[in-house]
This record gives sequence, structure tokens and C-alpha cells, in this order.
Amino acid sequence: MRTADASSKAMEFSLAEKKPKVVFVLGGPGSGKGTQCANIVQHFGYTHFSAGDLLRAERDSGSENGNMIQNMMNEGKIVPSEVTIKLLEKAMLESGNDKFLIDGFPRTEENRAAFEAVTKIEPEFVLFFRCTEEEMERRILNRNQGRDDDNIETIRKRFKVFLESSLPVIEYYKAKGRVREIDASKSIEEVFEAVKVIFTPKAEEVTA
Repeated sequence: MRTADASSKAMEFSLAEKKPKVVFVLGGPGSGKGTQCANIVQHFGYTHFSAGDLLRAERDSGSENGNMIQNMMNEGKIVPSEVTIKLLEKAMLESGNDKFLIDGFPRTEENRAAFEAVTKIEPEFVLFFRCTEEEMERRILNRNQGRDDDNIETIRKRFKVFLESSLPVIEYYKAKGRVREIDASKSIEEVFEAVKVIFTPKAEEVTA
């Protein structure tokens, strides 16, 4: 019988073997990542995974990992990178696709290093939605009237956490020439036009 460790190693190997195209999608809360990911899925055939959604689904499953995730969330702690990465790997293998948008991960430099070490996969690039704090604040307050976690103090705390933890990841990939930055303060349509330029293969851009 294969141990869990052996099975996990086989999963890592088979995923790296497939040479999937991985794009990390990063941006502050309210930068419009989710909307644009849906557009990319529709137009370019990617599969979209939100690390947060996968963790919440595992938490609600009642598994041993789910209970641990629930406890950590209750205590305000960050779930270990390996747990999130295993969920991402499993979802990627089960999807049958080879092009993925990973949304909201890696959140920290430690997440990033762990993802590359565990999966043996480097992202094609990081799609970074840059947006002013004022604009993100306005969007969140407009779209989520009445939600407890969307008061000004909480929103500003989330911005601060994003800046402190995720900017080092963006800087790391920028040094490797792997960041594609989008001005996300524009309208949804204008932002997607900029996104399309990034995802359209160069050969298709050349008209006869």
C-alpha cells in the first residue's frame, strides 16, 4: 500500500511532468482580479483556482485537514503553505487542463518558495492588478453594503497585509522579468483590453 507521502510525491512528479502553464494573479482586495479571471477563462481557456476558495471548501468538507484549517482561521493564523499547495496540486491534476490562473497565491515570499520547491513549477508570469487604495476602498464599500468584514478599518488592514506580504513576491518575479502589470483602476472593459494583449499569442497579433 502506498503511503500518503509516496502518493504525494507521485502527484508532484506527474504534475511537473505535464509542464502546465501557471499564471499567478495578484492584486489588492477590490482590484478586480475575480472579474478579470472570469474573462480570461472564457476567452483563453484557462482554469481558475482561488486559493481561498479551495481552503474554504476543504474546511467545510469535515476532513482532518479541514478541521485544522478551521482552527487556524479561528485563531487568525495563516494556513501552512504545504496545505494550500497540496490542494492546488490536486485541483490542477483533476481539472484535466494544462493552463491555470492561481488567484491570491502566493501571498508571501514563503508561499512562493514553497510552491516552487514542492511542485517544481515556476509560473509563466505574474499578472499584477495595480490599483490605488482609494479606488479599491470605494469599490469594496459599493459592492458589499452591509457586510461585517467590509468596514473601513478592516479594509485598510487588508490593504496593509497585502502590501507587506505580497509586494516582496511581486518584486522577486519583477527581477526575473516575469511580472505583467495592469492599471486596474480603469473600467472593466478597459482593463480586459490590456489583459487581452498579454494573453494573446504574438503570432495572432500580427495581421497579414
